[in-house]
Amino acid sequence: MRPSLATGSVSPSGFNRRSVTLGEVLFLLSLISIFVPWKVYPFFFLASSLFFLWESRPVQLEKWTIALTVYVAYGLLIFGLTYSGQGLEISNAAKLVVNMLFLACSIHWLRKRDNVRLTYFLDWALGILLLLSLVQLLVYHSSFDFRLILGSDTSGQASGLYRKALYYWGLEDKNMFGARIALLGSVFVFIPVLRSQKLSALRILFIFLIAFLSLSRTPMVALLIGIFALSWMILERKWRIALLLVLAIALPFFLTQVVRIDSITSSNDGMGIRLVYWSAFFSHFSDLSIWGGGFLEAGRFLEQNAKFYRGEPHIHNTLMTTYVEFGIIGFLAFILFVGLFFKTCFQQVSQVGLWIVLFLPILAIMMILYSGYDNDIVVYFVLIWMVGTQRRIDFQQTKIKAI
Repeated sequence: MRPSLATGSVSPSGFNRRSVTLGEVLFLLSLISIFVPWKVYPFFFLASSLFFLWESRPVQLEKWTIALTVYVAYGLLIFGLTYSGQGLEISNAAKLVVNMLFLACSIHWLRKRDNVRLTYFLDWALGILLLLSLVQLLVYHSSFDFRLILGSDTSGQASGLYRKALYYWGLEDKNMFGARIALLGSVFVFIPVLRSQKLSALRILFIFLIAFLSLSRTPMVALLIGIFALSWMILERKWRIALLLVLAIALPFFLTQVVRIDSITSSNDGMGIRLVYWSAFFSHFSDLSIWGGGFLEAGRFLEQNAKFYRGEPHIHNTLMTTYVEFGIIGFLAFILFVGLFFKTCFQQVSQVGLWIVLFLPILAIMMILYSGYDNDIVVYFVLIWMVGTQRRIDFQQTKIKAI
């Protein structure tokens, strides 16, 4: 029997909402810990991982976990061979181990239990976390006298909104904070579809509001892709045509006011910087070691080969960064891990449309952000496993509701 921290009456939905197990508490605390301004999440990730292993023993290795183990092991080998004495290298090595351990242990634990009640708690937790993110953004905007409340002209102007002295929640970095909003917001929108076959228009507007106020284009693009795919699965044929018309009408505004496509190649624009970095990667690909250069290699490579370098520790593309840091072995191991993870998800619930909807946001963001071992990637994979493997979704019976 799993340890319970409280007791209460059974709800009409068939589970005890007031009762929560220790594992569920650790799971939710791990989620909350990535939002606080102190780096305490490794402690919660590690404590949760050890508890999950103990509660869900015996351990069963799967193909995707073997690929993940190869990725981590090779990353640690390269770390040992290229270590130059910098603290960031040690930090990244610890991140690699702790985050991937949390991913493997969490999913091993989740697949051996009924997660209906935990999904109910997750829904509330995500709502509160996202609401606090909105408050944080409003604090930033207030310090600017709300001059950027309708958007910014450049990425540099948008980044200026994030004043360190006012930071208390989420992340200090505009793009990373925006990506987190997009990923967790996508799960928050999906949960009513799972629990009651309802797509909430209010939740969609709420998440888009937070994403827009973040002044990061990353969440807006990822959310648009994810929400469009989800809506397409739900809508009847005639309404799909209407959706395409609405998208066509709104696209010029989205491209000019949100994506800021007119300045996309500018040297002070985030997307322009990405294009420069990606160009350097392909232009000097032959200069890269096929074995990988270690955790700080991306910065060294860009500093030497990019037309300009803004100091980022990655190339704004998960796959490129993985190749630069861990070479062909780490690159292939990571690709294999993601592919086998998707296959395992599909084997749990054989519904291609469901998994396309859930994977699209993370794939979109990985193309423009992240190293392969960031905690946001790990948390998102864990959450989509939890909500996606509970049952098949009858999208045709799912209704769009106001709330």
